[in-house]
Amino acid sequence: MERNIKLTVAYDGAAYHGFQRQLNALAIQQVLEERMAKIFGHPLKIAGAARTDTGVHAYGQVVNFFTTGSIPTDKIPQAAKGVLPDDIVVTGAEDVSPTFHARLAAKSKIYSYRLYSSALPDPFLRRYAWHLTQNPDTAAMDAAAQLIVGEHDFSAFRAVSRGVQVGPVRTMFAATCRQQGRMVECDFWGSGFLYHMVRNLVGTLVDVGFGRLSVADFAVILAGRDRRMAGITAPPQGLYLKEVFY
Repeated sequence: MERNIKLTVAYDGAAYHGFQRQLNALAIQQVLEERMAKIFGHPLKIAGAARTDTGVHAYGQVVNFFTTGSIPTDKIPQAAKGVLPDDIVVTGAEDVSPTFHARLAAKSKIYSYRLYSSALPDPFLRRYAWHLTQNPDTAAMDAAAQLIVGEHDFSAFRAVSRGVQVGPVRTMFAATCRQQGRMVECDFWGSGFLYHMVRNLVGTLVDVGFGRLSVADFAVILAGRDRRMAGITAPPQGLYLKEVFY
């Protein structure tokens, strides 16, 4: 009997060209499909909740696939440990209804972005945070982040593309920036995210943190819906897919 399996997956994305399978580069999806096929005894076609970029990490990526394999669901995480590389871990597994799709059924997601402020870089954080040489005003960043809570057109923070794009309106349920020691963490909980949206938001919030933009300027950028007015795209290594809700 065919089953629909839902997995929660954590991974260090530093060695991969994003989640989605690529023609000429190694991606998380390819590794999962090829390695997990050994457990289920047939080729797998895996769908993911989010197409994380090259170098982006995840605590709670969600995937699903159909299988005729008979392995008990509670045995899958441990079996996966035996076939997956150390930087990809299945943290949970469950049988779901045939209609469940990891991306289409998702109601909201939380992304987290980490910044490390220090005059000198930390070599052990180079793949896991954006290094800033000075300490930003985190309170100002948090004040600006509150402006995106609610339903907005996020055109100012979407990647510029010549292709057909989905609508730019999204609902942000919560957004925070807080500092602990030298680490600044910004969390974004939203109904959905445009391509590079979180990284573009962070790049602009850092401008607020360094006084290059005011909180009022940030409000004007959001309302202006013009990507050229916003800040740079923050580097990928500070971004984490934290959780997906259904």
